[in-house]
Amino acid sequence: MAPEPVNVKEFQELARQVLPKMYYDYYAGGAEDQNSLKDNVEAFQRIKLRPRVLIDVSRIDMSTSVLGYKISAPIMIAPTAYHQLAHPEGEVATARAAAASDTIMVLSYMSNCTVEEVASSCNAVRFYQLYVNKRRDVSAQLVQRAERNGFKAIVLTVDAPRLGRREADIRNKMVAPELKNFEGLMSTEVDIDDGSKLEAFARKTFDDSLCWEDLKWLRSVTNLPILIKGVLTHEDARKAVEAGVHGIVVSNHGARQLDHTPATISVLEEVVQAVGGKVPVIFDGGVRRGTDVFKALALGAQAVLVGRPVIYGLAAMGQNGVKSVIEMLKNELELTMALSGCPNLKHITRSHVVQAVGGKVPVLFDGAVPAGTDVLKVLPLGAPAVLLKTADWEAIFYGLAAMEQNGVKSVIEMLKNELELDMALSGCPSLKHITRSHVMTEHDRFHSKL
Repeated sequence: MAPEPVNVKEFQELARQVLPKMYYDYYAGGAEDQNSLKDNVEAFQRIKLRPRVLIDVSRIDMSTSVLGYKISAPIMIAPTAYHQLAHPEGEVATARAAAASDTIMVLSYMSNCTVEEVASSCNAVRFYQLYVNKRRDVSAQLVQRAERNGFKAIVLTVDAPRLGRREADIRNKMVAPELKNFEGLMSTEVDIDDGSKLEAFARKTFDDSLCWEDLKWLRSVTNLPILIKGVLTHEDARKAVEAGVHGIVVSNHGARQLDHTPATISVLEEVVQAVGGKVPVIFDGGVRRGTDVFKALALGAQAVLVGRPVIYGLAAMGQNGVKSVIEMLKNELELTMALSGCPNLKHITRSHVVQAVGGKVPVLFDGAVPAGTDVLKVLPLGAPAVLLKTADWEAIFYGLAAMEQNGVKSVIEMLKNELELDMALSGCPSLKHITRSHVMTEHDRFHSKL
């Protein structure tokens, strides 16, 4: 008998053991080379905590509210498709776990269970996630059914005009499971022999003409507040506020749409600052620990969404597995708050996190360095030195080929001479005089405009 999981990450292996390969690959996979998938999780490791001490943390209050609905902790269940592939009870089991954990569940447009089945299963606060269908009448009817059945908000996914290239699904010829919500509205069958049937269904039904103007149409068919999910830039965050949305979800769709998008935690603060407190910002992507939740809150999120871990818990242990995932994250967040000197969520501030190593260990820069000015740019950003290698810059190789040892030495000396001149022209008599204020990045340019 396998030991009980002691953290959220361990549910993934349990899910892998019980799920058919096609279904596990569907849940676990990302787009193309999965760079963003890895980075969503790993980017949290680059953020360090700055705890405060000698603060009374004998009582920790994690409660908060989202759109006026109080929840026990800032941890919500993200919209994820096809829960019955993970467990026979599907989204009904997930909704009951959300109710037991006193949190909000966002029901997926691609759910196996109907809006009515989920609504009647428990008293959880529920939001409904929407992809806009090419047939607007279908989308309108789904939204109105959700509203009639007590759902409290619409979460409009805006990063999927087409489905991302998920190569595991293509290899596995991923099926498009039955979607009972669409019975009597439209056929969900697709007729293809190769590739992902899910991708074919999305191509057939998702409206790739959707634009900002269409938010007016959505507001015309529902009285529910509208959040948009899939924002990664300050430009789109500002447009969303101007368009009158009630909230923004910072998300790259679990890295399942466009590979090489930034890790969502790395752009959260950009979006928060652009919004300026006008609407709540919810974070989605890569949360696996209570410390991750804490970091997102410190960077300005009002709450976080948790997706894959919920599915893994559902696959491994049904409703109890989902509840265990949420409770583990809540317990870890509570401990992190206590050890950081934060008795409630209002005490979690930007000063509790830092996105650099702070000079405690040497960090060498490894990348294209074709000139001494590039060395000068890297040093004030925190690197004590740079690395040169042929994969990034061919001059070392060319120097070796042309003049052997002397050629390599010449390349290094040229860069040193250029750096020396750059330091002189920048007023830096030593490396200690090279500071962050000597360079401006694109990140700086953005913040200077705020």
